[in-house]
Amino acid sequence: MQAQMLDSMDIERERGITIKANTVRIDYTAANGESYVLNLIDTPGHVDFAYEVSRSMRAVEGSLLVVDSSQGVEAQTLANVYHALDADHEIVPILNKIDLPASDCDRVAEQIEDVIGIDASEAIQVSAKTGQGIVETLEAVVHRLPAPKGDINAPLKAMLVDSWYDSYLGVIVLVRIIDGKLKKGERVKFMSNNTTHHVDRIGVFRPQMEMIDELGAGEIGFLTASIKQVRDTRVGDTISHDKQTVEALPGFKPAQPVVFCGLFPVDAAQFEDLRDSIDKLALNDASFSFEMETSAALGFGFRCGFLGLLHLEVIRDRIEREYDIDLITTAPSVIYDIHMRDGRIEQLHNPADMPDLTLVDHLEEPRIKATILVPDEYLGDVLKLCQDRRGMQMDLTYAGSRAMVVYDLPLNEVVFDFYDRLKSVTKGYASFDYQMIGYQQDNLVKMSILVNDEPVDALSTMVHRDRADARGRAMVEKLKDLIPRHMFKIPIQAAIGGKVIARETLSAMRKDVTAKCYGGDATRKKKLLEKQKAGKKKMRQFGKVDIPQEAFISALKMDG
Repeated sequence: MQAQMLDSMDIERERGITIKANTVRIDYTAANGESYVLNLIDTPGHVDFAYEVSRSMRAVEGSLLVVDSSQGVEAQTLANVYHALDADHEIVPILNKIDLPASDCDRVAEQIEDVIGIDASEAIQVSAKTGQGIVETLEAVVHRLPAPKGDINAPLKAMLVDSWYDSYLGVIVLVRIIDGKLKKGERVKFMSNNTTHHVDRIGVFRPQMEMIDELGAGEIGFLTASIKQVRDTRVGDTISHDKQTVEALPGFKPAQPVVFCGLFPVDAAQFEDLRDSIDKLALNDASFSFEMETSAALGFGFRCGFLGLLHLEVIRDRIEREYDIDLITTAPSVIYDIHMRDGRIEQLHNPADMPDLTLVDHLEEPRIKATILVPDEYLGDVLKLCQDRRGMQMDLTYAGSRAMVVYDLPLNEVVFDFYDRLKSVTKGYASFDYQMIGYQQDNLVKMSILVNDEPVDALSTMVHRDRADARGRAMVEKLKDLIPRHMFKIPIQAAIGGKVIARETLSAMRKDVTAKCYGGDATRKKKLLEKQKAGKKKMRQFGKVDIPQEAFISALKMDG
């Protein structure tokens, strides 16, 4: 027996976050002597996985709102509470980590009531470390949360909650039975893609896999049906029997990537290894998309789509750790809507693919609603940061000594280093959460970086015209420090179309001929000058500049 059940991935344990949802079935005998079966789901909390969280909320009847009693309510907590309220959940507030010296249960309970608006007078005080409050929590689940509803005699209707790939069993599908029952050996239909499969196994997690013969209405379990790709099993889909017709469950939508970046191997010889690693990761993650791309500067790689920056970091770290591949990651970009003059609307994933401006009517960029909770002494710095990122203030409220500020921000300004800057100006005390709210037209332009008059596609970015000069100057100054000197001058330019907006010149390496001509030896001086002149002429014939990879990495990571 294990003393603790921990998250399975190294990255989850290191960061203290949940990336993949986990379920467990518990047989519990309450204080009144009654026996209950509890189906529990531990969901990710990060905004990148908000859609999976919302589907998990629809699969259960109530929620446990776990709040750190030393830190209080965070923006992420607030976002997930709204998912629970949308699902019409009964919510039980729980104050965790009461064993810590900084714990202040009364203050945090007051915050829950002020910020979230739910009664916290009966909040359960828990320490998962010492075990205090665990029994009270299980009693609250039994007595304060409603039991599941469902007609076991109705046609089968099940919600697909999650899915992942197993090398022996194929795709394992986690389901919540809404109505009817599911038995081993039956044929089922996935309604989103209209495919049918033969059910091989049915089981539950206790927390290890345990096979059973059938699942009934209100139960959560898993099935396997020799499915080869996770992409065939979409979160939120409705499952029914093959020959029956039922109405699909509401709210289903396929996962859409919102952030794109290029992944290139540092060593070009590892490209095939990178291809294999991405193929294997895609087996287990239906929301991860990729396609091959070629860069003149970085060679062969892949253009990948992610649900957000955390999703990007997790995929990148897994490739580097599990497959031992060193990666170069290009600057993340978002999807822009390009409205062409002939009425067509195209999507731009990579700034290097921007069409001719004479064909473009206008561009629209994605906007987000950002919620930031911060101690009031740092509020001024947070407001300045949001204003600098072209934000528009939507709301500002106070809960005790903490302020909750809501901003309308362009996603393009957030994906670079907004979160790092936010943590820096607030000394780590701010929490940040966001949701997409749509697209908005703005004065956006493509800024290209030219080194020795040759454009470097990996450094192309979309910027607001008002900020293009400052961003361009910062970029060329950084590259001037990073690129080594050659035997000839190297112009480094930032340009919008054919107009250069910033320039730095990297001077050439020269011999000080005059200083070395001791005794006024004019013949020797003349020969050296002629030799130098011939060398410069020869170098101009080639004219290529080798930019070291560390220069690329630094330039791609920097923010203008």
